[in-house]
Amino acid sequence: MTITTVRIASVLLGGCLAASLLSGPVFAVGNDNSTMPTCKKGEIYDQKTKKCVKQQSANVSDENRTDYAYSLAKAGRYEEALAMLDTVRNQNSAEVLNYRGYATRKLGRTDEGISYYLQSVKMDPQYAKVREYLGEAYVIKGRLDLAREQLNTIKTICGTACEEYQDLNAVILDPSKI
Repeated sequence: MTITTVRIASVLLGGCLAASLLSGPVFAVGNDNSTMPTCKKGEIYDQKTKKCVKQQSANVSDENRTDYAYSLAKAGRYEEALAMLDTVRNQNSAEVLNYRGYATRKLGRTDEGISYYLQSVKMDPQYAKVREYLGEAYVIKGRLDLAREQLNTIKTICGTACEEYQDLNAVILDPSKI
């Protein structure tokens, strides 16, 4: 084989490999445990079957839908995350309200996000993740005093070594990390 033939073969092989990788689920990227794959629009990742399925025909639990919405939000697909949360039967869970707050805040609707976070806190005052996100929203609003209150509450929930405490503390120290 000539060098040109080898180059063409490697380009074709690379293209085939890339195409096969892009046809499956894509994993959300985040600094926490958001490792559920995300699928193309109109699909949902079914945790039982471990594959992407059509959203309309999916027989997946509220918990699966909630987790998937969070993965979408962590992947920057905020409108899709909100639409997925709309499909959850039990809208009054701390997680649904927290993730709805996260997606709306990331869309620039900080006050609306805060209202969801506060509802979530009422449902589960010991939920450290919502406290972290509420604190981040307060930093955006310039209310470092309220953000520090959330940080102190997180400290009582899980200490200073937990991810939620570390992440909120970093944002308070450097708001550009939001």
